[in-house]
Amino acid sequence: MTKQPPRFVRHYLNRRVFSFKNAFSGLDYALRTQPNIHIHLVATILVILLSVLLNITSLEWVMVLILVGMVWIAEIFNTAIEKVVDLCSPQYHMLAKISKDLAAAGVLVAAITAAISGCIIFIPHLLTIK
Repeated sequence: MTKQPPRFVRHYLNRRVFSFKNAFSGLDYALRTQPNIHIHLVATILVILLSVLLNITSLEWVMVLILVGMVWIAEIFNTAIEKVVDLCSPQYHMLAKISKDLAAAGVLVAAITAAISGCIIFIPHLLTIK
């Protein structure tokens, strides 16, 4: 018979599993309901395929993954902010619009940063193809 871990350990582990379920539920919601996430998903797949085909370096992989993650995080936070604003301000309000616009601007800045950095990473590899 195996010895059970102490109750506080079981409770801690159960809470961690629960928090991961919530996180995956949020990701599932974003993937099912947000058209912009679909754009990011296609872009992510293309960037990963290009990275594999161009055989980028380990450091370049790290940068690509950080940039992809940054855009996804920005989009997910944007969605969260939009939902909270909709909850708090169901009617039109200028401050609600500003909040949503600022969150969308964050995604835009992240995407532009990723695109420029991607060009810096990929263009030299593409120029060496014969």
